[in-house]
Amino acid sequence: MSKIEDYPRNYQEFLARFRKEEDCRDYIIKLRWPNGFQCGKCGDGEYYVNNRKVIECGKCGHQSSATSGTILHGTRKPLLLRFHVMWWVAAQNTVVSASNFKDFMGFGSYQTAWSWLHKLRRTMVRQDR
Repeated sequence: MSKIEDYPRNYQEFLARFRKEEDCRDYIIKLRWPNGFQCGKCGDGEYYVNNRKVIECGKCGHQSSATSGTILHGTRKPLLLRFHVMWWVAAQNTVVSASNFKDFMGFGSYQTAWSWLHKLRRTMVRQDR
């Protein structure tokens, strides 16, 4: 049985689906916990997103990050910006250079652009291909 992938098919769908930070976080939560959130400490399914934008278990208070263990973890940039960057890189018909990427994103240094771009390229490779 093939898995149906849940992501926008075109840029208009992308813009309609990801309008704000919460949309991006909710998408990541659904990907990480496809059968619903489950606390890593007590196993409960009730949670809320606290003022630090961290998932907190409604029962025991254990905190989990939706982005931990992903290329999005630890970034200082908003998730919405990261989602736009990922869409732009994935949608290109030609190879994206770090120099073009730097100019497009407005990064201050070539090395930052190169680092982001290579992180994205590594994650775009399907393990089962």
